Amino acid sequence: MRILVLGSTGFLGRHITEHLRAVPGVRVLRAGRSPGADLRIDLTTATVPALAADLHALAPDAVVNCAGAVGGGPLRLAETNARGPAVLCEALTTAGTPARLVHLGSAGEYGTNTGQPLGEDSATCPQGAYGATKLAGSLTVAEAALDAVVLRVFNPLGPGSPGTSLPGRLADELLRAGREGTVRVGDLSAYRDFVDARDVARAAALAVTAPGPLPRILNIAGGSATRVRKVAEELARISGFNGRIDENGTGSRRSSAISWQQADVTAAATALGWHPEHTLATSLADLWTSRTGTPRTPTPLTA
Repeated sequence: MRILVLGSTGFLGRHITEHLRAVPGVRVLRAGRSPGADLRIDLTTATVPALAADLHALAPDAVVNCAGAVGGGPLRLAETNARGPAVLCEALTTAGTPARLVHLGSAGEYGTNTGQPLGEDSATCPQGAYGATKLAGSLTVAEAALDAVVLRVFNPLGPGSPGTSLPGRLADELLRAGREGTVRVGDLSAYRDFVDARDVARAAALAVTAPGPLPRILNIAGGSATRVRKVAEELARISGFNGRIDENGTGSRRSSAISWQQADVTAAATALGWHPEHTLATSLADLWTSRTGTPRTPTPLTA
């Protein structure tokens, strides 16, 4: 089975590529801007005819689209998150390649704050350009005349978490501050649903190989709401930090208006047999190890 992964060098793309390579009978083809890619492509500038020709030549059995932008301004967000999936869907249609498309969406597409777990049929009202452009891309995939599924990923973390994510930024700040310094972050009172990147990778692999058609959208999340402050406190404990956490800094503009978010992951369990396996404590311990090379023993976290 030949699986083409777009955005294979990103945080989730790396985990998905690594997981797929361990699946017997799977050959992974990497697509992206890096020189070592099997297909050199940038979805922000790609044309449908050229990409369709490449897809026809590669003849993948499945395509996993991990390409996405979380910042860089409205134009970059629109080009990457909205235009990219549209070009990909049209190119797959033009190529006539019977490949399943697995596209990574985002919890930012919901943008709601109902106090209830979000199901795939919950209303979408994104709070800003990031969520709006991700929603546009996901809707394009969900409505395409293709064998396609959107994995709507909530707050991913784990080894290699980027500094653009809250857990990654916290880890970087803890390293910068030292054991007795001050870590400056934004308000940590919100609740978020975290999911390990390795669990996301497993969901993508299951979606690629699942027989028969899948629901158009599936939530991929931990299935519980955790106060963000608990994440900071656990990372501080793991790192041996004894300083001060100052919440008067700058927070995330992508989700600052949402105080509580939790996913219902029943549909993913039904369609894929998937459920999250990594605890939040393990994810944070492995995140810290990936930054420092120093292993830590995870302890249970409470919401």
